[in-house]
Amino acid sequence: MIIYTMKPKEIYPLTFEPVFRDYIWGGRNLETKLGRQIPPGIVAESWEISGHHSSPTAVDHGALAGKTLPELLDLLGLDLVGHRSQAMLARGKFPLLVKLLDANQPLSVQVHPDDDYAQRHENGELGKTEMWYILHAEPGSHLIYGLERKLSPEQFRQSLEAGNLESALHRLPVKAGEAVFIPAGSVHAIMDGILLAEIQQNSDTTYRVYDWNRVGPDGKARPLHVDKALEVINFDQVKPGSYQPELIEATAHLRREFITRCPYFNVEKVTFNGENASLKGRCDGNTFEIWGIMSGQGQVIWADEQLALSAVSFTLLPAALGEFEIKALNPSVWLRVYVPA
Repeated sequence: MIIYTMKPKEIYPLTFEPVFRDYIWGGRNLETKLGRQIPPGIVAESWEISGHHSSPTAVDHGALAGKTLPELLDLLGLDLVGHRSQAMLARGKFPLLVKLLDANQPLSVQVHPDDDYAQRHENGELGKTEMWYILHAEPGSHLIYGLERKLSPEQFRQSLEAGNLESALHRLPVKAGEAVFIPAGSVHAIMDGILLAEIQQNSDTTYRVYDWNRVGPDGKARPLHVDKALEVINFDQVKPGSYQPELIEATAHLRREFITRCPYFNVEKVTFNGENASLKGRCDGNTFEIWGIMSGQGQVIWADEQLALSAVSFTLLPAALGEFEIKALNPSVWLRVYVPA
């Protein structure tokens, strides 16, 4: 086991330059609805905090400016990720990946493998369990999430080949402020009119099973991965619903709720009810924390310094940061993400 101890100036709340993806289903809503500066043309995803080899994000300020998240992992080690992520550190992987997604058109119907399947079939890649926090949903918006009725793998394939798979897919209405947990094995698709934040394992492994009979920019149908998908789909997942929040704490000034709990990450929704409401925490070496502000304005305060944040943005607090405080400058909603014990 390698433990890195860095100078205090190199342990501070980290923010990153996003990396943009231009899949065919994207649009301009990161600009028009979130006020983001984005490149011209279609922008489907903004990778906000990423250690994935395909699109690593780089620190945008401070002593570590310019270093990518994989480089930080090598440099800071446990001081960055904490003891709960030792196994991931040994694999040279930052545990999580944070994105914003703009579904201007429906995404493909797809499924992700778990760790065991990905390890065996995808060159040691991680599986992909994820959660979605809905930032904006047009009236009548819905997701594809799970199955409408119980099917066998053979029946699923037959429906797909007969062109009537859509009737077997469960549609879940959603609105802003809701959370949906997508464990590996879930059939799912983000549909048009939805803007969301995604917290997920550090993986980009996706098996596409249906793409609404459309073609890609080259005029050809995008490839499907039906055989692998049928091996990993959870066919017992029939008509699942949104994640039901679990209350942690409620005071006159704030409300904390779990909106996802799983072995890979816990996500809390922290609602500050007024100006100068605050929450103190401590990164004690066990886990990093990611804080994302979904609405409003606020600050992260540590060691007599402060970082200003406004919606929608994220910061990574290294595991060795020590004491910190999240302070609301007006009513605001935050996501708090960390690796559970």
